[in-house]
Amino acid sequence: MATAPGPPDALTVARVVAYGLRGRIMNVPNGHTDVLTHEHDATQALADRADFVVSDLLTAAADHDEDAEPVIWRSRILIALEDIGRGLRLWRLAVALGWLDIKLQFRGSSVGPLWLTLSSAIMVGAMGGIYSRLFHLVLRDYLPYLSISMILWQVGVAGVTQDACGCFTRAADSIRSMRLPFSLQALRMLVRSGLTFSYNIVVPIGVYAIFGLLPGFVGLLALPALVIWALNAFAFALLLGSLCARFRDVPQIISSAIQIAFYVTPIIWNVQQLGARGRWLIFNPFYSLLEIVRAPLTGSAPSLTIWAVALGVSMTMWAAGLLVFSRSRARLAFWI
Repeated sequence: MATAPGPPDALTVARVVAYGLRGRIMNVPNGHTDVLTHEHDATQALADRADFVVSDLLTAAADHDEDAEPVIWRSRILIALEDIGRGLRLWRLAVALGWLDIKLQFRGSSVGPLWLTLSSAIMVGAMGGIYSRLFHLVLRDYLPYLSISMILWQVGVAGVTQDACGCFTRAADSIRSMRLPFSLQALRMLVRSGLTFSYNIVVPIGVYAIFGLLPGFVGLLALPALVIWALNAFAFALLLGSLCARFRDVPQIISSAIQIAFYVTPIIWNVQQLGARGRWLIFNPFYSLLEIVRAPLTGSAPSLTIWAVALGVSMTMWAAGLLVFSRSRARLAFWI
């Protein structure tokens, strides 16, 4: 006795939907393309991303089958990891695009990207002279600390955060025009931030050279810390880039929060000025991340507690970035 065929699986349905939409696009009558332009763009994007449709269909199926929930989460995360893997294989393109962004930013300027170095030098020199008098500090001791703190904050924290918010929205034309891994835009932002950091780090190096200061071998501890910073920047781009593509008010909220964090983080002032109350700074996530890079460059090794907090914050950020990106990836092309 023949058995009735079961319902088609989600992957089969997704393929039928995708190819049906593609066929609808190909059958648009001549002379009507101007009327159906918006519909054409939307359906073409959906057809080109059949895996997005698969993810959405699996999500809908989960509403009726609780046992399917782990499979859906696993499929989304695996698709996101595959996207990241494809983006890493295109690292040469990310480097070229990041460098192109820097060149376009200073197009027509006779000095070019060196303005990054000059503006940072002027800012550090002016702030060092003012705040050393206000805090009654010796300039030889205060200026090196201020220079490395300002560059790390301005480029590594505030700059990366602002770039991460616009990671996908600023690349909307590229995302719409060609099918590339979304993680490539995060790598592009990472390269751009790295190049900006390389131009700005010249200022603390010059200050150290003027005062004859050398961090010694302990300064090598800043290298693994910078690797952690690079991974954090990539995860931050996936996290904030996805959130800001969906909710356009998030960049303004993040900008205001960064301004407040600047004053409660030891950048223009140091921990010793707080005395015994300085122990509460361990609850400031920016402090631990900043200290694992700054302390070696100022000649002291960070404590194990600071390293533990920095790694904990970083792992939380990586997990959040992967989770948000995996859930948002299927809709990014439509949000931007």
